[in-house]
Amino acid sequence: MLHPVSLDVPTRRPAGRERPAFAHVDAGVLTAALARLPTAEVAAFTASWEQLPADAHLDAPEPYRFRRYSRFRIRPGGLEPLPHRPFFQDRGVNRVHGGVDRLFAPLDAGPASGAVLRTVVRTLLDRLPGPRAGIDTCGVHQIRVVATSDAVGHPAPEGVHQDGHSYVAQVLIGRRDVRGAESTLYDLRRTPLHRAVLERPWESIVLDDRRVLHGVTPVRPAPGVRRGVRDMLLVDFFPGAEGE
Repeated sequence: MLHPVSLDVPTRRPAGRERPAFAHVDAGVLTAALARLPTAEVAAFTASWEQLPADAHLDAPEPYRFRRYSRFRIRPGGLEPLPHRPFFQDRGVNRVHGGVDRLFAPLDAGPASGAVLRTVVRTLLDRLPGPRAGIDTCGVHQIRVVATSDAVGHPAPEGVHQDGHSYVAQVLIGRRDVRGAESTLYDLRRTPLHRAVLERPWESIVLDDRRVLHGVTPVRPAPGVRRGVRDMLLVDFFPGAEGE
């Protein structure tokens, strides 16, 4: 099994002086930032993954992915909720669900308005692998993928892809009784850049979506276990005008 490399630089540096296109952020970075908050508040935030509705846009006999989605303007004093609307990706970046308005339930009020999400977003914003000028908006996805002995879970059914944003952060909330889910990064010529299994809560990968392709291998239950889950927080960063 490949173990994650907890670095703030890529395993392969681009030629010349170009800034690295991604960062693999050790779990300790977000853990330290969240340590300033009450433990119960952080626990309530992660527990909210137990309340995610099924993703109604999957073509599967039984739901294996559960999610919520909301957008926020990033203000100096916190996150300003934006009107709820469908999540849309161009068909050019998502060959499975592109070109379709997908309406997901919004984040519950507690996780959406609390200090935990605000702290996570601000910490990740400081680690974007590229210019931050104009990056004032984010989309936040809570996602649970379930794997059973009867069916694997697919974190990225679209395969190797881009999301259509400026930057994307992938944050592990937790994994229980699962194997697989290896994150893979490639340059635009599909040359492999990085491979890692996110294993520790708050371990993250932050990437420049304009310069990197990414994918995730299927999730399977651990040996001898009937059901396992993998919980992720995804944060898309982009200029506000891009998401209007």
